[in-house]
Amino acid sequence: MELLARAKALRTSQTDAEQRIWYYLRGHRFQGLKFRRQKPVGNYIVDFICHEEKLIIEIDGGQHQENTEYDARRDAWLKKQGCTVLRFWNNEVLEQIEGVLETIRITATTARSPLPQAGEG
Repeated sequence: MELLARAKALRTSQTDAEQRIWYYLRGHRFQGLKFRRQKPVGNYIVDFICHEEKLIIEIDGGQHQENTEYDARRDAWLKKQGCTVLRFWNNEVLEQIEGVLETIRITATTARSPLPQAGEG
């Protein structure tokens, strides 16, 4: 299946955890950031991405325990593209959404903070 068609199919069949976090991320609701869901990046489809911050959020179910090598290669490639990848388990999103959102907020805030100039900090 073509990558764009697969991404579209994934958007229509989100998991409960993906639906839950999408409620908070969509429509600039979260920190005024624009997130997109199930978007192709290179040869991969990421669960959620904020292009402005190059921040990718992955929500993992049990199948990811069997695909750790694939996930590691994928994350390494995404990081080489300048992206930050955050991974959360389904149960974290469903049971600890506030903590998940706080981790995302801290990561996004850190990405936006300029580095101190020489002699500062």
